[in-house]
Amino acid sequence: MQSGEDHPYTLDACEDLAIAYSDAGDISTAVALLQWTLSGWLRIFGEDYPKTLSCRSNLAIAYTKAGDLGRAIPLFQQALDGRLRVLGEDHPDTVATAGVLAQSYYAVGDLGRAIPLFQQALDGRLRVLGEDHPDTLTSRSILAESYQAAGDLERAIPLFHRAFDELLRVLGEDHPDTLTARNNLAESYLAAGDLGRAIPLFQQNLDDRVRVLGQDHPYTLLSRSLLAESYLAAGNPGQAIPLYQRTLDGRLRVLGEDHPRTLISLKNLAVAYALAGDRGQAIPLYERALEGRLRVLGEDHPDTRASRDDLAVAYVSAGEPGRAIPLFQQILDDTRRVLAEDDPDTLISRSNLALVYYAAGDPEQAIPLFQQILDDTRRVLGEDHPDTLASRDNLARAYESAGDMQQAIALYQRALDERLRLLGEDHPDTLASRDNLARAYESAGD
Repeated sequence: MQSGEDHPYTLDACEDLAIAYSDAGDISTAVALLQWTLSGWLRIFGEDYPKTLSCRSNLAIAYTKAGDLGRAIPLFQQALDGRLRVLGEDHPDTVATAGVLAQSYYAVGDLGRAIPLFQQALDGRLRVLGEDHPDTLTSRSILAESYQAAGDLERAIPLFHRAFDELLRVLGEDHPDTLTARNNLAESYLAAGDLGRAIPLFQQNLDDRVRVLGQDHPYTLLSRSLLAESYLAAGNPGQAIPLYQRTLDGRLRVLGEDHPRTLISLKNLAVAYALAGDRGQAIPLYERALEGRLRVLGEDHPDTRASRDDLAVAYVSAGEPGRAIPLFQQILDDTRRVLAEDDPDTLISRSNLALVYYAAGDPEQAIPLFQQILDDTRRVLGEDHPDTLASRDNLARAYESAGDMQQAIALYQRALDERLRLLGEDHPDTLASRDNLARAYESAGD
């Protein structure tokens, strides 16, 4: 370094090299170089020098690429504070920094901090760039998405509507950003349960994407799937099934049978057939989805466990609990291996296996499982938790089914006593417990 390590040319060159490493995917080298460069700018020129501020932002970006938002966020915050002091709130660099800090908070789920920053970025772009600038339009959409993520659809929907109207006016109906904005608006209506508004928007988007992008473009396939989802939410699986089938056919052609979106399409179509009461069509699709996820994701992926559960439930719904038992047993084995014994998913898996043994007419297998579930819920959730009371009822039913009325009556009596104490005489669960006990006494001839 002929100019010396503290010369601005040296620091500039080092920062340029760091960015090149970052662009090439060598984030660890980029971070080390940026840390060294930042310390140089700080030492020589101080906290508020423009190069210091930009280097701090670049280091934060590198940490973000490395997935280390815990280090990135404080650096973005310092860069934003510095740019507010030095450049003012309306400088493009200040506005951009507010935006990336907001995105970082959004990524870690801190919407309380993200939303005011997204609003700050939008306000700055409105003042500096005007209503029609692409960055302003993007800012409004992002703010709407953050409100939707926070569950505040009352604020999200008008923003999505405004973003769509502006993009339609500025870019025209066939621009990709306009189509995305319509899709976002439709999804917000779907999330709000306003299917009367969602369905026509999804249909229009599908028609436009077919015309502009073609039948098999990924966005066209997504639009078709979302339209199907909205029909399913409206209780109309007959309309959803052909749309899901065409989506699956397109994804098989374009993405192949093992692509995650293809596997999602298999499940979606299976769900639609199941809701239509056609389990003969649903079960082979659930089987294909499970086989694909086993190949692609492996035994321990949550989506694989979910597919196995879907198939097991479909077998039970089809009146074939015997076929469901090995699946529920595998789910229990997997959750015990991957998660803790007391993890809620493990408790649910054990309960599902016990219930399917009971449904298959095998109370002898169900009883020890129900007993363990009762022991676990008492230990983890406490004596008075509703799940503990339900577990005691399930164990009592299994003993009753096995003909052990003495054990069943004792458990039903305990459940009734607990519900009288917790819920009172007239609660529906108390009344159900009294009926269970009376039935057990009658069955015992007492």
